[in-house]
Amino acid sequence: MKSIKGIAVGAAAAVLAAAGIAAPAQAQYRQKISNDMSKCSAGAGPAVKVTVTGIKASSGVVRVQSYRGTKADWLESGRWIYRMEAPARAGTMTFCMPVPETGTYAIAVRHDMNGNGKTDLSADGGAMSNNPSINIFNLGKPSYTKTRFDVGPGVVPISVEMRYF
Repeated sequence: MKSIKGIAVGAAAAVLAAAGIAAPAQAQYRQKISNDMSKCSAGAGPAVKVTVTGIKASSGVVRVQSYRGTKADWLESGRWIYRMEAPARAGTMTFCMPVPETGTYAIAVRHDMNGNGKTDLSADGGAMSNNPSINIFNLGKPSYTKTRFDVGPGVVPISVEMRYF
């Protein structure tokens, strides 16, 4: 059963959306989008053109997620902004990740080799913006200060290298 507060927040978001006003911050998370390269064309943005190198195999799915470049959001469950997935292609793949506004962001990429939606440490690969080192001490979660970068009104190109354990 929904609470009165929950219904009120939902109604307020609907009114704001109908009026063309941005929705509250909590509504700005967990949006699944497709890889639309036109959003990274000349004059477009703000967006991040993500080139993923070192994809081991053409099996499974590659998932790209954007996060705000803050301690509160980086790699926290449910705190990703946009997510896109595509069938994996060995070698290099490119994605256009739009962002809601100029600011500081971070990107996480995962190659789910068997497409089961679960993290299989013995097979799956991962990559992050700025290519930080990943080791047993940070358990694959380097600090947001090592992965964040600024996005202005245009398109920021980044390259990330897929790593497999």
